[in-house]
Amino acid sequence: MDEVLENKMILNAYRGVLRSIKSRRSKEETKIIRKAFNLAVNAHRNDRRKSGEPYIFHPLAVARICGDEIGLGTISIVCALMHDTVEDTTITLSDIEKIFGHKVKSIIDGLTKISGEFDFSSSSQAENFKKMFLTIPDDVRVILIKLADRLHNMRTLDSMKESKKLKIASETSYLYAPLAHRLGLFSIKTELEDLSFKFTYPKEYSSITKKLQKTKAVRERFIQKFSLPIKKELDKQGFKYQLKARTKGIPSIYRKTQEKGVDFEEIFDVFALRIILDSKDEKADCWKIYSIVTDFYIPNPERLRDWISYPKQNGYESLHTTVMSPTGKWVEVQIRTERMDEVAEKGLAAHWKYKEKTENDTRLDKWISDIREIMENRSRNTTEFLDEFKNNLYSDEIYVFTPKGDLFPLPLKSTALDFAFSVHSDVGAKCIGAKVNSKLVPLSYVLKSGDQIEILTSRSQIPKEGWLEFVITSKAKYKIKQCLKEERKEIAINGKEILNRKLKNLKINISENNLKLILKHYDFEEHTEFYYQIANNNVDLGKIKKINQKGGELYISSSITKSIKETFESLVKKVKKGDDSILIGDGADPNLDYKLAPCCNPLPGDSVFGFITINDGIKIHRNNCPNAKELRSNYSYRILSAKWKIKLGDAFITGLEFTGIDILGVVKELTTIISEDEKTNMKSLNFDTNDGVFEGKIMLYVYDKTQLEKIIKKLRNINGIEKVVRIE
Repeated sequence: MDEVLENKMILNAYRGVLRSIKSRRSKEETKIIRKAFNLAVNAHRNDRRKSGEPYIFHPLAVARICGDEIGLGTISIVCALMHDTVEDTTITLSDIEKIFGHKVKSIIDGLTKISGEFDFSSSSQAENFKKMFLTIPDDVRVILIKLADRLHNMRTLDSMKESKKLKIASETSYLYAPLAHRLGLFSIKTELEDLSFKFTYPKEYSSITKKLQKTKAVRERFIQKFSLPIKKELDKQGFKYQLKARTKGIPSIYRKTQEKGVDFEEIFDVFALRIILDSKDEKADCWKIYSIVTDFYIPNPERLRDWISYPKQNGYESLHTTVMSPTGKWVEVQIRTERMDEVAEKGLAAHWKYKEKTENDTRLDKWISDIREIMENRSRNTTEFLDEFKNNLYSDEIYVFTPKGDLFPLPLKSTALDFAFSVHSDVGAKCIGAKVNSKLVPLSYVLKSGDQIEILTSRSQIPKEGWLEFVITSKAKYKIKQCLKEERKEIAINGKEILNRKLKNLKINISENNLKLILKHYDFEEHTEFYYQIANNNVDLGKIKKINQKGGELYISSSITKSIKETFESLVKKVKKGDDSILIGDGADPNLDYKLAPCCNPLPGDSVFGFITINDGIKIHRNNCPNAKELRSNYSYRILSAKWKIKLGDAFITGLEFTGIDILGVVKELTTIISEDEKTNMKSLNFDTNDGVFEGKIMLYVYDKTQLEKIIKKLRNINGIEKVVRIE
């Protein structure tokens, strides 16, 4: 591209950034943004993106997202423009602090990727996530800018190679989209999910996108007809409002087709009607609109969601109802005000616009304070930390009450013990029981919305390991583990003394080297656990005599020495050549040995990847394996590209689950299609009937994914069969 044209485009992009915060900047702030822009342009002047365009377009786009789509201010725009300079250019954090001050420096520090030695025990990306979370208590803008950065990367992911696309898309779906959800950024969360799905399930994404486009005119006519009587009544009563039809996300539509075992055409609720009011008496007016809607259409009493009286923890407020249309289709109607809509779309950032301290802000503050408490021990295993943290990002909520009537939001399926820990860590640790609605219940009692809970405590109570089996909140899990760890340390001190006495009796020196050999001899990885088991009489210390010793020092014969530290590269080199149905690695040995992962049971034709396990060689997983997101996000350095060779080999076993109406001959027709029409062997067939409905499972041998999809399509066409899905 011509340099003059490029410079013109860069300047236009910069003007777009200024327009995005036009109403929120002074002349002085404009000068600061200009200074950041000039510095970033100069720092990245020789850098290009994978697409070939000048790198400066990326920070400009991130800054534009921060201004336009999240609603952030000058400091965030400056940080977005400068966010890659410390990592990729000669500019240092000290330089940034001198020019822009401490606040900008600390945010950019939080945004800068981790550098340093590569750690085989956890992925560098997981460490990056952890560093990002550690900044939440200090300044949430770090997370918001990071989400803007990830959104632009996802929008421009096409220029990346396939393995990189899958890695980034998996990370996004696994953590960034739930994080956007938790911070109330609905639009960004939806787009991140859609883009992740686009690169993880390209065929399914393309198919649903085409079908949505094809049915767009029909949907618009339906919405127009459905909303007409509502509009007339709203106009008659003098309401100021907007009507919007929101199409549901493509991943959500896909999940419904899979869960229900039906085709796209049979999914009715692919959109929701949103009524947005210009109102100051928010709660009263929203319920008036609800009354108008339900005057025309019958509501489903099970599907009323009042998030105005009880907002979600991320600040989301709205009134949702699902009503029956004249054509027999359920339609979701969302009722909210303009303020509620802005908070729903822009989440946390929108709270800053509305200065008064609302209940929603308090709830978000509580969530952040819970994170701060979890962060107290920063040396925790990164992957464990991520798993626990993520579990509470996407959870649905219930609302329970204290004996005094205070409202507590909790994740769905929370127990009485989760509630105790949410009140205070010490209350949870000392909890011996609970009363729900004045009735004594066990600690594992699963709470329901509206429950009133009283926690019973005792000074002598200490957390039990069994508690971990039923608590679901990350705060409760972390605190229980922390207490158990402290208790084990106390017991381990006694175990250490017992071991030292034994070594003195055997005239063996108490040294670090000898202890390492003893741990290895007993197959323990760390000291504390070994001492703990000694104290509990679970270790036979008499076996120490079997270790060779000379002059008080232990040693192991070199003939039986086995290296316990193998890099993943050496593991790959050591695998033997085997079956050649799958090609593994870019430019690597094409005949590496592998096993098919039982968690997803891949078939020829499935998109797959290799994962290097520590003890079991290479496992082949489907790209849409239930575990794929976590593996790609936490262990990306152990991922290998893989693909099937185009040939028919041995048959692979797979399974189908089906449900239907128990009519005469349906099972016979089902087995005829599989055995006679498709010439496919069945390993097993099981089904149960209950009051006219049957459920079944077939295990069968197929050659590839295409053959399986053909069988599924035929089975779904059988009269009486309601659902057929591949067993994941």
